[in-house]
Amino acid sequence: MCAHTAGCNRFRLPPPPASARDMNHTKGGLVIFTANSHPSSRELGKRIAERLGVELGKVQVYQEANRETRVQIQESVRGKDVFVIQTMSKDVNTTIMEMLIMVYACRTSCAKSITGVLPYFPYSKQCKMRKRGSIVSKLVASMMCKAGLTHLITMDLHQKEIQGFFNIPVDNLRASPFLLQYIQEEIPDYRNAVIVAKSPASAKRAQSFAERLRLGIAVIHGEAQDAESDQVDGRHSPPTVKTTGAIHPSMEIPLLIPKEKPPITVVGDVGGRIAIIVDDIIDDVDSFVAAAETLKERGAYKIFVMATHGLLSSDAPRFIEESAIDEVVVTNTIPHELQKLQCPKIKTVDISMILSEAIRRIHNGESMSYLFRNIGVDD
Repeated sequence: MCAHTAGCNRFRLPPPPASARDMNHTKGGLVIFTANSHPSSRELGKRIAERLGVELGKVQVYQEANRETRVQIQESVRGKDVFVIQTMSKDVNTTIMEMLIMVYACRTSCAKSITGVLPYFPYSKQCKMRKRGSIVSKLVASMMCKAGLTHLITMDLHQKEIQGFFNIPVDNLRASPFLLQYIQEEIPDYRNAVIVAKSPASAKRAQSFAERLRLGIAVIHGEAQDAESDQVDGRHSPPTVKTTGAIHPSMEIPLLIPKEKPPITVVGDVGGRIAIIVDDIIDDVDSFVAAAETLKERGAYKIFVMATHGLLSSDAPRFIEESAIDEVVVTNTIPHELQKLQCPKIKTVDISMILSEAIRRIHNGESMSYLFRNIGVDD
């Protein structure tokens, strides 16, 4: 366990009721499987199983010579509550197929219920229509439901509206309590900090962190948007020339005024302060590095980046190491051990506790509302 995960284990959850404490989960029909996508998937599964006092279910997942995925469930799941834990590896498509085939295998083996535990939901960035593209996260959601999922546990969806793509219950857990606790316990002078949104799009998340820590907020405006934001929705694309006569000979469709990005400005005072940039995903770090340089120029003397999902693709660790960022804090929703070896600035917060509590409550038929306490509509 990472040295920084110990503090997060002090995040208190209420003790289970007496009926739940007396219950033997194995006799009660709880089975937890982990897929084969990455060793960290099994590590996360072991942590969750240990907290619940059960053994991981026996399953064999492997790739055949032609790269087909084969799954063999090696114990009975008839009439049992099955939970399939799957983290996302770099080979995301293989990871999805492992999940689908394992769920379908449990369904055809007459499992009572099948809950998918995907801390990071794949293809969540592709949740909006872009010109002639497609809403891929809707497709992935449909495949999971068709395979046999009856419930989904995930964490910090890129857009909360993704829950509407499913026709099954979805519990979108939050990692913010653990990240907030890290700030309070691992940043000694955090009272001199300011929460920063690297773009107006992440201002709501920054506001939520700032209000809970009783800190100020700053927003960077005018920076170059990422590729996702720059793409224009095809439904809003104006014609290249004015069109007349389509509706009525005397009517014209007005042209949209093209966007023009203003110079980079920082709304809020960061001079002589610790800057804590918050977001849900850190993958391509160019925008974070640029934001850190801007904050340094404005007088911030220490810069942290806090995110739930650390994809950290390609050369992200090297860019972070060479940047003005002092520390990047992410959770273990996605494996990133290799990236940590390349960049000592990357720290990990363990969120297995809240996942295990969610599994326990679902299995015992208890309310999930405690895990969403003090979370508003905009959080």
